[in-house]
Amino acid sequence: MKAVSNKTIGIVVSIFNEEEPLPTLIKSFQILFDKEPNYTFKVYLVENGSSDLSRSIIQGVCEQDSRFSMLVLSRNFRMDGALTAGLNYVREDACVLMAGDMQDPPEEISKFLRLWEQGYEHVYAIITKRNGTKPLRRINSKVFYLIANRVTNGRILRNVSDFRLVDRKVYEAARSLEERNRFVRGIFAWIGFNSIGVEMERPQRVGGESKASTFKVIDLALKGIFAHTLYPLKMITWSGITLLISSMFFLLFQIFRWVHNGVPFAGYGTIIALMLFGFGTIVLFLGVISEYLGLVYEEVKNRPNYIVSNKVNIESGNNEQ
Repeated sequence: MKAVSNKTIGIVVSIFNEEEPLPTLIKSFQILFDKEPNYTFKVYLVENGSSDLSRSIIQGVCEQDSRFSMLVLSRNFRMDGALTAGLNYVREDACVLMAGDMQDPPEEISKFLRLWEQGYEHVYAIITKRNGTKPLRRINSKVFYLIANRVTNGRILRNVSDFRLVDRKVYEAARSLEERNRFVRGIFAWIGFNSIGVEMERPQRVGGESKASTFKVIDLALKGIFAHTLYPLKMITWSGITLLISSMFFLLFQIFRWVHNGVPFAGYGTIIALMLFGFGTIVLFLGVISEYLGLVYEEVKNRPNYIVSNKVNIESGNNEQ
């Protein structure tokens, strides 16, 4: 078991229009600090382009308590961009990544710490139930994790959240990766290390509305899958081979029929159906290829994953953008 005296923990929190849950979140952190006196905590509140009073609230907290810091991004870079920004400023012995809507309860961090003390280098939350989540959102999550788990050979586990604790060696390995298309869950799954999951129910939001719309979730899911597997491209190859072999057998069958029965005039519907199937398949394959080309395009531009406009109670980052 690790000695825990004088150990430091950095907590990176993505904040986007969270003025309602912020007071509760701050209070929960302060309770956690008192509960874990053997640790020194530093909270990195990443203000991700909010349009409400989130920035003002965080500013006030930082002025009153030096354990809280604020990293202000120039606009919204989505949650993965915010977490990436926070990771580049962390200096502590371990780092916790989480959302700021209270659906990642700070009290769960104590469970993460106990497992870290046992020698686990990567502790992640597994969501067993999503309270207050709409049915369509739950279906989207189930479909995404089912596909992601299959196409990555089980590397991206089902129902794993961004909420996690990672040892310093783990988060340093993560931020050494310079890819533009950041999918934090996929990155930590790819890195490996001694990992373990903690099951938890996701509580309802304290206030406000979820920012995860269906189209945003689908877009993130596609990027997450395409950025971490070549399986869809391989499917094109194998589908092409399957279609070629099937076509050959179909042609041989038709030749056999023509020899014995003659060439009938009927068959217009079959021809149209095959043409539509062929064109639909081609368009689908082109769509898959275009997704990969889009990822390559983003990588070639080499733009930063985030831009910082202001900092409060925080030092320069590891790879400051």
